[in-house]
Amino acid sequence: MRSLHLLAFGFGPLLCAAAGTFSIPNVNATFSNSPQPFLIQVDPNFIEDTRQRVAHARAPVFLNMTGDGPSAENFTSVRDFWVNEYDWDATQAFINDKFQQFTTVVDPVINNATYPVPLHFVHHRSNRSDAIPLLFIHGWPGSFIEVGHIIGNLTNPPNASVPAFHVVAPSIPGFGFSPAPQSPGFGPADAAHAFNELMQQLGYSKYVIQGGDFGGVTLRYQAHLFPQQVISALSNFWIIQPGDNDMQVFAEGKATPDEVAYINIIEIYINQWSGYRLIQSTEPLTIAYGMTDAPLGNALWIYSVMAKVVDPALTSWTPEEIITWSMMYYIQGPYGGMRFYKEVQNDGGFATLNFGVLPQVEVPVAISQFPYDLTYRMPLEWAQRGGNVLKRTVHNHGGHFAAYEVPELLLNDIWSWFGDKELSGTKAFIH
Repeated sequence: MRSLHLLAFGFGPLLCAAAGTFSIPNVNATFSNSPQPFLIQVDPNFIEDTRQRVAHARAPVFLNMTGDGPSAENFTSVRDFWVNEYDWDATQAFINDKFQQFTTVVDPVINNATYPVPLHFVHHRSNRSDAIPLLFIHGWPGSFIEVGHIIGNLTNPPNASVPAFHVVAPSIPGFGFSPAPQSPGFGPADAAHAFNELMQQLGYSKYVIQGGDFGGVTLRYQAHLFPQQVISALSNFWIIQPGDNDMQVFAEGKATPDEVAYINIIEIYINQWSGYRLIQSTEPLTIAYGMTDAPLGNALWIYSVMAKVVDPALTSWTPEEIITWSMMYYIQGPYGGMRFYKEVQNDGGFATLNFGVLPQVEVPVAISQFPYDLTYRMPLEWAQRGGNVLKRTVHNHGGHFAAYEVPELLLNDIWSWFGDKELSGTKAFIH
């Protein structure tokens, strides 16, 4: 594992191409050195080819049991809906209507060298004169569409008592419609450089960050690397690896109820639910060979994670949602998104069977915890091992995709945290 010094300054090679030469497989898109409006326009022939592949997908021989992955019923329902009812044109039109999307090329300076990075991003500006720039970072198997359930209330809150935001939601390179890196080495540290440069390009010299999953990982690199630009952060995936002493206290029966709950969640995940993470952080190309030409397999691979980390009392994924979320990877090919796990590990954020060491964050941080997520009930004192965590909110329902699943809860956390100008530091935005 690399040291924190190397985490901060030791970056691998990045994308190496001149602006204007970037493209996305199966999508009509151009990238230049300033933001350009973008509409999703996927090749209709590719969409039909995808449907035909789904129609001819071969099912495994199912056993009369549960626990091995998505069920035979999942396979059949997603396949039949995709072949007979799913309308990509309508989905594409809905996303284009919902989001103001752009493409650009940013040129972050890393290790005294400049690397062009093409990005797709959503950018909604508020009409409020006191609006705060907010960077929303997604994770895997999510995408920029997760911000859709909160972006309206963030830019145009119901009243003046809560803060408003200019919202920027980029696609991590290799996800959605940001082209995948063509060389190894682009992990969360490099994404942090690219996203900081994007905010500067948009005129936001200072900003706050909200993120879950890889967003919660990337924001820790970004806040560590750019403490003058990142004023504050709210994470719904602030993960801390229990230490040897924690496990000893746990084994002796002396741990607090919160510590016991958190350790049990982490151990169940590592021992029972982390198979996808192990292969994506070690041999992502191996699994990508199968998924790149198998849209239904890719969808069920993603769904196997989606299904475990949402509150079943609130969320039941529809075939349409499963397909659309998987298409955010399948269109350009899923390898880039899968490989990000390996790059997180290379940056030190993961360490095969645990969560490694992430950079210390000095700016003010709030964390939100939801019962169907890995970070649920982690004590505030443990969270503070990773940085300046000043506030912890523990919810009694919701899961991993908080912005999508329980938007009202996450909205209230965002408003409460960034609305506290002293504690969160957002007084820096007062003119």
